[in-house]
Formats: sequence, structure tokens, C-alpha cells
Amino acid sequence: MGRLTTRRKFLSTMVRAAGAGLVAPAVVRSGSIAAAAGASANERVGVGFIGVGGMGSGHLGAYAQDKKYPAVAVCDVDATNREAAAQRVGPQCGKHNDYRELLDRKDVDAVVIATPDHWHGLCAIHACEAGKDVYCEKPLSLTIGQARAMADAARRYSRVFQTGSQQRSSGEFLKACELVESGRIGKVHTVLVSVWGSSGPCYLPAEDPPAGMDWERWIGPAPWRPFNVALHPFNWRAYRDYSGGMMTDWGAHHLDIAQWGLGMSQSGPREILPPEGGNNYVTYKYSSGAIVKCGDVGVNGVQFIGPLGKITVNRGYFNADPPGVAEEPLGKGEARLYRSPGHHEDWRQCMWTRRRPVADVEIGARSVTVCHLGNIAIWLGRKIQWDPAKEEMVGDPVASQWIDRPMRAPYCL
Repeated sequence: MGRLTTRRKFLSTMVRAAGAGLVAPAVVRSGSIAAAAGASANERVGVGFIGVGGMGSGHLGAYAQDKKYPAVAVCDVDATNREAAAQRVGPQCGKHNDYRELLDRKDVDAVVIATPDHWHGLCAIHACEAGKDVYCEKPLSLTIGQARAMADAARRYSRVFQTGSQQRSSGEFLKACELVESGRIGKVHTVLVSVWGSSGPCYLPAEDPPAGMDWERWIGPAPWRPFNVALHPFNWRAYRDYSGGMMTDWGAHHLDIAQWGLGMSQSGPREILPPEGGNNYVTYKYSSGAIVKCGDVGVNGVQFIGPLGKITVNRGYFNADPPGVAEEPLGKGEARLYRSPGHHEDWRQCMWTRRRPVADVEIGARSVTVCHLGNIAIWLGRKIQWDPAKEEMVGDPVASQWIDRPMRAPYCL
């Protein structure tokens, strides 16, 4: 497990020593998130962007011309992306090829990370150490070990850390999970999750990288391999060195909702079975008795099933069967879950109040762990057992080797 495991154990020890209270500001920068220490509402939060192609470009649009949360610097190893992003912000925008230079800027108080998955851990942990609040795209991490190290770093340095699993900020998912947790369909025994597709080894032939592309830095902590156009800018998700495939990509959305509805956002399954007997889904077994089937399960998004009915939810879609389980408004004693004002807005507000956001890093870490466990069961082709309290494989040294992976020097923690 190498240096990352050592770092993870160090951070975990420090967090336990500090206690598990609410987030409080450890670093207050002038002219920004100092509202936590009583600054006026006219202060501003300078935001830096690490990775500005694809999703990063979309996130930039929410801040490029914002007065209170202005984009002040961008970083990308592809000069084309970097220059295009800086032009959207204006001539005052800082431009960087190395994210560490961006983190050193005193006008950057918070960062949005939208790199390929294999860079999330390093960027986020270094951002926390630099005293920056963090919005990190999903899936949170490349490995279970990195997810734990990221969550521990956020706690150690008292950072507000939002995971980009934005379905927690959408009304239809909130409604579904509140009704499920309120017992409207009885005790849930099965959840069907329509997500499928793991990642595999990469054997692509070498090609010349485009002009302005720092390929050495794009590869970063992953094992070295030459450039191929299939990896940049979009198709890297198919390959295990950079991603867990659709299992972690969409799983970080839909399995996250399954965990939310089951009341397991701070925990996870105990047993994971790969596809078997002709089925095409991974099976997760929880201590409550609930079973989550994730894969080709014939539903639209996520479906919760209990003795009194079913609730199915996806983006822009909600269905209750029978309809009556959803007709009455929530009453006294029924579940009231975190109501987000919008995923970016929630992060922004929490940077001032120092509350934990709707998709706090611990939630993101637990949800992506479920995704990684599914992949590990698929890759090994057999059942694995997991202790969600200790975050350890149970009696399985071979499966334990997949909890973390070495990082290529010098891109190490």
C-alpha cells in the first residue's frame, strides 16, 4: 500500500484525536471565507479550478463572472483547455499547468476539482492541506484508500468539502429517500440500481500527444503509458488505471441514492457478490437485511421495494406504486432529510457557515467505496466480505490488496 496507506493512517489518527465535531475553520484567509470569524457579507471567496475540460468547463460557467465567488485561476495540463477557460474568465485570470502553483495563490480560497479520477486524491488532499475548501467531482476517488485519506484530510484541516454527487440536491431524489426512510413502503428489502460497466486494463498503442499537452503530468500518479487519443479528453473511464468505469461513474450517483434511502450514508454493505448464475448484476447485502442489486436490473434509475409498495426515481422522474404511498405530505415523526438549495449553492453557503454540505466528503467516500467494492468482486470473480465500521476486507488478504494502489513517483502523498 506504500506511502498512501501510511498517510491515511496518520490522518485517521489525527482525526480521532481531534474528535468528530462540526466543521470549524482552521485557516481563515483575508478577504474570503473569513465570514466564519465574523467578516462582513461583502467579503468574497476566490475560486480556483483544477481541470477545466468536460465537467470542469461546466463548473467554471457557474463562477466565471460571479462577484462574490469569482473564478480567479485555472489549471489544466492541456493548454487548449487552459487558454479557453482563462478567456472565459477574463485577462485577470491566472493560468497554471501545475495545480500546486494554483494552491499556493493567496487569492484562491476554494477549489473545484474536475480532473480524471486518478488525480482526485492528490489534488483534494493537497488542497485541504493548503487551507482551501473543496468541491470535487464524483466519483470521489480511484480507490477505497484514497477516499478515506481524502475524508480524513478534510476533517484534519477543517475544510468544507462537497462531493459532486448532485442528485442529493435534486427534489425527486430527496422526495424518494424521505418517503422510503419514513416507512411509506415498509421496511425495504430490495433496491434495484440501473448501473453497469466496470473498467479494464489498458493496452492502447502509442501515439504522439497534441501540441500543448503535458502528458507526463496527465498520467501523474498512474502507471506510465504513452499517449493515445482514446484516453484524452474523454474515454479514459474505460481503463482501470484511471477509473472504475460506469460502476464508479454512475454508481457514484445511483448507489449513493440507494445508500441515502437505506439510511446507510455513513456505512456500507457487508457482503458483495459478483454476477453469477446468468444474472448481470452485483449483489450487495446489508446488515439490515436489505439487498441492493446493481447492474442490468430492468428499472429506470433506482427502485426501492418494500412490503407496502415500490418507489422508483431517476433524474426528472418519480413514481410510487401504489400512488397512495406518496400522496400524503410528510407528517410528524417522518423523515426530514437535508434540503439543499442547489449543489453549488449549498457548497457556497456552507463555506460561510462552516456546516457540512449535502454530499459531504464522508458521504462521498462511503458511496464510492460501495462502487469500488462492486468492481473488486467483479475483478476477482467471487464473493467478498466487508466490515464497514473498520473499512476492511474480512479474512481476505487478496481482496485487501485492492483497497489501495501505489502511486507513481514523484506523484505521491
